[in-house]
Amino acid sequence: MPSVEGTVELKTVSHWIGGKAVASNSGRSGNVWNPATGEVQAQVDFAGIEDVNAAVAAAVAAFPAWRATALSRRAEVMFKLRELIDGNRRELALLVTREHGKTLADAMGEVARGLENIEFACGIPNLLKGGFTEQASRGVDVYQIRQPLGVVVGITPFNFPAMVPMWMFASAIACGNTFILKPSEKDPSASLFLAELLQRAGLPHGVFNVVQGDRVAVDALLNHPDVKAISFVGSTPVAKAIYQTATRNGKRTQALGGAKNHMLVLPDADVPMAADAAVSAAYGSAGERCMAISAIVAVGAVADSLIDAIRERMGRIRIGPGLEDGNEMGPLITGEHRDRVASYIEGAEAEGATVVVDGRKHPVAKRAGFFLGGSLLDHTQAGMRCYEDEIFGPVLSMVRVKTYEDALRLINEHPMGNGTAIFTRDGGAARQFQFDVEVGMVGINVPIPVPVAYYSFGGWKASLFGDLHIYGPESVQFYTRGKVVTSRWPDPSTSQVDLGFPQVR
Repeated sequence: MPSVEGTVELKTVSHWIGGKAVASNSGRSGNVWNPATGEVQAQVDFAGIEDVNAAVAAAVAAFPAWRATALSRRAEVMFKLRELIDGNRRELALLVTREHGKTLADAMGEVARGLENIEFACGIPNLLKGGFTEQASRGVDVYQIRQPLGVVVGITPFNFPAMVPMWMFASAIACGNTFILKPSEKDPSASLFLAELLQRAGLPHGVFNVVQGDRVAVDALLNHPDVKAISFVGSTPVAKAIYQTATRNGKRTQALGGAKNHMLVLPDADVPMAADAAVSAAYGSAGERCMAISAIVAVGAVADSLIDAIRERMGRIRIGPGLEDGNEMGPLITGEHRDRVASYIEGAEAEGATVVVDGRKHPVAKRAGFFLGGSLLDHTQAGMRCYEDEIFGPVLSMVRVKTYEDALRLINEHPMGNGTAIFTRDGGAARQFQFDVEVGMVGINVPIPVPVAYYSFGGWKASLFGDLHIYGPESVQFYTRGKVVTSRWPDPSTSQVDLGFPQVR
């Protein structure tokens, strides 16, 4: 709506506390950009300590009743939520595309993968079954139960503003916890839409809360004594800092960091299939995926035919606004991030790599918005910044090696170990690779091996700080703690209770 000065008044994205949208008390806010136009489209409130305290207080107040809620009722809420998200897929995906920039098809895929985790949580009565040992000693039984932690927090990244929150809150809430989401301030609207759907599904007020903002909100959550657990997805340096602070404060923590995902291509690989996979895995969602393939490791002579096949396919990628039909790659999230990604291309050339395709020279890079074409680098080597760092953009590097052993050594020596893939026709080679490689998620002729919701997601080495992976079976372990009960009852012969059959009269 027009303001007094005649300019357009931007919408404000606020917090969700105690079952309703709540404006911030901090007086601070940030811009939400439209990556496709380069214009500010909204303002997002930044939480202060008072806002965080209010959210935690609402979650604390809601916890006793929600913890005592029957498992069948919790499952009922999850089933209803699944129905609501399914019925509003497009609306949720549109919010993601408008604020993140990814194509609508990518955003729809994001919603679908998040929905899998809601479906997994619908099985919570079965997932929380404990064990029972009868007659562990004479007249003594032993059993284990799993109980919720209390108030738990999810801190989520900009690249999947709908999916990653669902990775966290579905299991957390189904297990009986109350939840506070701190989404990325770059694309915050999906979080409020999910909050509204949760409320419509019948979730009691205060069980799910959202605080928008920056580091002030994060630090307040990490230091709040009533927060029992922290889940985080983001870059490795921040994940390490989150883990250290949260665990120092006595909180259970899983902090998923960055990635440098390698795609190993052996000489016997199907080159057209490998090239198709590399292009989709490297440039989909503009490379802003922690499971994106960013480094190809080509063994022997396959490198020349593979680089040619990738270059040819890159020329057919349609790049433009995510809401325009037919586009396959959208802009990056902000101008600052686009410029950071572009700097790696310049740096690679200076370090001796060959720039086969320069995304800075793509015609789309000249239009309004935060666009950058896909880039392809050849002859990269360990030690170069373009190889070592997580670029988080549409830049694909190729490393040429002579043998499988050289490739394995290169992958295993990298400090990050999130995901990897091997392309080969040889089943024995693939099995040996899955046995040898020191990475948490492995694809065999599958470029982005994100596990389905009934397995858990997470890397090794500097890609994960903590003991348990996110979503799936390990999420139930993370969001609950075990309690073992040892029981013995008096001999019923000494009781006055009538143990006979019930009488009609």
